[in-house]
Amino acid sequence: MRKQLLLMGLLLSSACTTRSVTVPETSGTLGPRPALAEFLSSVRAQDLQAMSGAWGDRDGAVRDNKKMSRAEMEQRELLLMCYFRHDKFRVLRDSPGTNSERVMSVELTKGTLTRTTNFFLVQGRERWYVRSADIEPVRDLCTDRKK
Repeated sequence: MRKQLLLMGLLLSSACTTRSVTVPETSGTLGPRPALAEFLSSVRAQDLQAMSGAWGDRDGAVRDNKKMSRAEMEQRELLLMCYFRHDKFRVLRDSPGTNSERVMSVELTKGTLTRTTNFFLVQGRERWYVRSADIEPVRDLCTDRKK
């Protein structure tokens, strides 16, 4: 009887054992939409460092690929921040582009102004980057300082 109670106790204790499973963390920027959100967040926060990590091409982030000097990169980032400054954004369409890129039609709102432009995203070695965007449709977001 004692052996049976001991065996039942062992079985019950093993049934109640909890196990931990480790789930690998992801950066949240594995896909094109999170990469766009990271880029636009950095624009809104006026964070040059974050922007230089979200802006890039197939070779990686602009801050890492040495295709332009740091001064040139920062000048370009300041211009991009001006043109794409916004209070809120909304992705209207996400479609395939050339060379496996994604084209996202994005509505940017700043104050009472709402403009739609295209962002072009490309997959690098480890993540997606905003490669470029159409500036012309949002040019007045940069010049209109009152709103």
